[in-house]
Formats: sequence, C-alpha cells, structure tokens
Amino acid sequence: MKSEFISSAPSMHYWKGVGLCLTATVLMGAMFPVMSAALTKVDPFTFTSLRYLIAGIAFATLLRQREGPGAFSANGHSIRTAWLLGSVGFCGFGSFVFLGQQLAGPDGALDASIMMATQPMMGLLLGAWLRRSVPPLLSLMFVALSFVGVSLVITRGDLAAAIHGPQHYAASGLILIGALCWVVYTFGSARFTRWSALKYTTMTTWLGLSTIIAVNAILIALHAVPVPTLSALYSIAPHLLYMGPIAGFGAILLWVSGNRALGPTNGVLFMDVVPVTAFVVSALTGVVPMPAQIAGATLTASALVINNLYLRRRSLNLAVRAAA
Repeated sequence: MKSEFISSAPSMHYWKGVGLCLTATVLMGAMFPVMSAALTKVDPFTFTSLRYLIAGIAFATLLRQREGPGAFSANGHSIRTAWLLGSVGFCGFGSFVFLGQQLAGPDGALDASIMMATQPMMGLLLGAWLRRSVPPLLSLMFVALSFVGVSLVITRGDLAAAIHGPQHYAASGLILIGALCWVVYTFGSARFTRWSALKYTTMTTWLGLSTIIAVNAILIALHAVPVPTLSALYSIAPHLLYMGPIAGFGAILLWVSGNRALGPTNGVLFMDVVPVTAFVVSALTGVVPMPAQIAGATLTASALVINNLYLRRRSLNLAVRAAA
C-alpha cells in the first residue's frame, strides 16, 4: 500500500522538500505584516494584480530559459483546469485573504497568518473528500481543536466582544475562504504530472492573472474600488518589491517544488511556520501579540503537529497490515 505520509528513513529528496517548504513559509509569513501597511494605501485587488504581474513576468522568463521554445505548450494537460486552479489559487487567495486582512484592521496580519495554519486540516478534509473516505475520528477532534486556537487569536481571548462585533465574521470568513483556495491550488499540482513545478507555477500564474485583472477591472468600472493614483502606486513600490519578486516569485516556486517532493498532505503542514514568522515581524513593527493570541497559535500548531504524527503512525500500521 502506497502512502503519501513518509514512514521510512527520509531521503535527500525528502529533506530537499523540507528545506523548500520551510523557506517558502518563512517568506510567506513575512508578507502579512508587509501587507498591513500596503492595504492602507491601495485596495487588495489592485495590489494582487500588480503583485502577480511582477511574479508572472519572472516565472515566464525563467521557464522560457529553462525549458526552451515549447515551454508554454499544454503537453496533454487541460488548460481549462489550469486556468481554474490558477484563478482559485491566485485570484481567490490574494483577493479573499487580503480583503479580510484589510477589514480586520491593525491586527489583520496576525489574524490572517494564524488562519493559514488551518490549511493542514483543510488539506486533511479535502484529501478525504477526494479519496471518498471519512477522516479518522481522532483527526476530526484535532481539526476542532485547531479552530479553537484560531478563535482565540482572532477574538484576542474575548469571545463575548467578538460576538457583538460582526466585522469579525466577515473578515475571518474571507480569510478562511482564501486559505481554502490555496489548499485547492496546492492539491491541484498533483494532477499536472507532465509539467515541472516551474511550469505549473508559471502557467497557473498567468492564467489566474487573467481572472485577477478582469475582476479588478470590473470592480473599478463599478466604482467598488477606486482607480489607483500615481502617488498611491509610488507609495506601495517598496511593498511590491517584497510581495512580487520574493513572496510572489520566490516563495511560490519554492512552495510548489517542495510539495512535489513531499506531497501536499505533508507540505501543507509547513503552513504552521507562517504565523510564527508573522508574529515575530509584527512584534518588530510594534504590533505585539496578546497572551491569548500566543496561546491560541500554540494550541493550533500543537493540534496540527500531533495530528500529522498520528496520521503517519496510522499510515504505517495500515501499510504493515497490508504487507502481512
């Protein structure tokens, strides 16, 4: 029985995947505090369009250099599916998460980052749905425990105040939808076996960018978001320098490559690193997490790690029984 969970001695390929995912999530974690300042100057839709335009140019240049003239051919894969995954992963993630972060206010970076740590549990549920199997009861309990930790972070330990603050529901709901979009995109990579990690990232970025720009144009035409001024674009240039080449190009390429090595169920576990990085960067910029938020982040991370260890042991036991 073949299992996605690593049960034998890790190989160099495995440790390479670990390094790639770890580096990617550190870079991703820093992007939420960076976005806190950018979102006070421009709407999340315009910023997402500019961010992935910069990253997309870098991806396309590298892909053409690495794989030659036929780099952009479909190779038998569905362009429609790639467009759907790119739209979900880049337009869905960028729009929903950063809009939710903007609505959450000054603490939005902490709220968004800890919700990224729920992605391993989302991956567990999505994987079970794809396999048409029910997750183990103990894993479902860990899912519930991780969301308890998330609730401590977003409510700052004051659940009563959050109940009377409807903005919590809107902001948190948008961020969770965005996080789920990234899980779907990550799992979708496994469908494109004839594409390299670089090609999957490049093709889906550009296909998703078509959706991002279309949505952005419609919102501007409807006056739902303002036309960005030259002064606003100039003011977010430093943020784009990080969000485009580093968190956009570098982190996403490392992420997809790492998940190819580890498998998405193992790869998404590294999203636990995102809130740690975000908490550290936020503290350095003056937004210090409250004790309840630190406790919530610890609870969520503990539930995710223990659940992954449990699933590894369970997978190993099932493999031994099948071999016997």
